[in-house]
Amino acid sequence: MLDVKNINVYYGRRKVIKDASFQIAPGEIVGLIGPNGAGKTTIMKTLLGLTKFTGTITFDNHQITAKDHKILQRVGALIENPAIYPFLSGKENMELYSKDREDMQKLITRLEMDSYINRLARSYSIGMKQKLGIALALLNDPELVILDEPMNGLDIEATISIRKIIHEYANRGTAFLISSHVLSELQKVMTSVLILNHQEIIMDVPIDKFKNAKVTHDQLQTTDMAGTRELLTTHQLAFQEQDGALVINASDADEIQRLLYQNGITLQMLMPIRKTFEQAIIEILKEKRGDKK
Repeated sequence: MLDVKNINVYYGRRKVIKDASFQIAPGEIVGLIGPNGAGKTTIMKTLLGLTKFTGTITFDNHQITAKDHKILQRVGALIENPAIYPFLSGKENMELYSKDREDMQKLITRLEMDSYINRLARSYSIGMKQKLGIALALLNDPELVILDEPMNGLDIEATISIRKIIHEYANRGTAFLISSHVLSELQKVMTSVLILNHQEIIMDVPIDKFKNAKVTHDQLQTTDMAGTRELLTTHQLAFQEQDGALVINASDADEIQRLLYQNGITLQMLMPIRKTFEQAIIEILKEKRGDKK
């Protein structure tokens, strides 16, 4: 659906996006991740034809340029802050863009905005404005939806509701590009990950790469922790202490179990330690920062 090849974006003489290339397929939910200033919002604006760039962007075989905004007819977007008119009601804001009033009303109800949709948008809370911005992005069944920090200002119930709606649209073939600093929430919806650092895309992989990451350490507890520590030290098997347990190399687990059995120590727990998604991303960014030095 979307094919981005070697795009470069400049602010004056400063290059803010460097040779970015990626693809998004129908129904795919892509998470765009990176530190502040990495260029996430710039990439999103560039996809909408809002910034000048070099390289090529093709949407459904149609090439996008900074002068050609036809893409906006088939793409929904929420970039930075909801683009709403404060002196119109929420419903009037939606009516400006809606091509199907029945679809519009379904979105209002689905996002639980019925109680305030006829009030002037200037009276809305941050969360209400955010919901309205998301509703505007989802109007008219877009083929691609671009969301920049969509969970800002939303409570837990609204966040769960938005997550379900994203899945529903994706199941119908709508593609999503979502940027968020709330990685735990992003992990629950995305099917692939784009990591941006120093204005470059440093990783473009399915989310399963993180879910199926190799386990390198195990957590160990026994009926005789003092004896276990002595045993591992004697056999020069590395370990660290953490929260009343021992952290061992996963590659040593079989040898350690054999030694415990031979020395009459009962194993109570042997559990793999898996990195959280946030930990994995932080490590990747740290490694890349080291490469730049």
